[in-house]
Amino acid sequence: MNKKGSFLENKGLNAPCFILVRPQMAENIGMAARAMMNCGVFDLRLVAPRESPTDEKALSASSGADLILRRSRIFETLSQAVADLNFLLATTARARDMEKTVLTAQEAMPLLVQRIKSGEKGGILFGCERTGLLNDELALADQLLTIPLNPAHTSLNLSQAVLLTGYEWLKAFQTSQPKPEKSQPAMATKEELTQFLDRLENVLDERGYYRLALKKPRMRRNLNNIFVKAGLTEQEVRTLHGVLNTLTHKS
Repeated sequence: MNKKGSFLENKGLNAPCFILVRPQMAENIGMAARAMMNCGVFDLRLVAPRESPTDEKALSASSGADLILRRSRIFETLSQAVADLNFLLATTARARDMEKTVLTAQEAMPLLVQRIKSGEKGGILFGCERTGLLNDELALADQLLTIPLNPAHTSLNLSQAVLLTGYEWLKAFQTSQPKPEKSQPAMATKEELTQFLDRLENVLDERGYYRLALKKPRMRRNLNNIFVKAGLTEQEVRTLHGVLNTLTHKS
């Protein structure tokens, strides 16, 4: 099989989307697009960018990857940006206080390849240059992704993180086996899961579950992590809605 044609000629249809959350500089957006083009990843999504992806500084820094910049999509919120995805990885440079599987990029990419080949839509989150991803943003992810580096100096700029992750994706894609023939149940999208979690939070609020306002954000993240980690199918989410219907029904 022609490796180039296997992923480049279809403009990344078998690749994940890369989501930059609150990127601050046009040049960094452009260099991230350049790194994506190197690795055959074409779907760039931006959440609340400070500068436009079609700014001259971004186009110049992309070194010919302007196709990605001009086709990129801008979203006001992260929930909107990931709504159509079934599986989400989030990059982080440090351990976080949440129960999530942490994988290296080399470990995570073969898993992502197989999930996409089975028909799911996947994405990878990258945080802003200054602060990275916030805990509430990490909570949306199914798994966390890290890149092992010199412990004395783990700092990466945005485009470096995109390139290293994209390169591991490219290697995994090129060496992956054919997609599984056995049909799998349809996995819930992030939008479907978020709608259920929002409804659950409202019900719990009405029942007085969040008694201490200061603890509510952490309690909400913990609940979200439970359901995200479960890897729910569309049918399972519908079942959970049915459970809420029964619990909230007034006879």
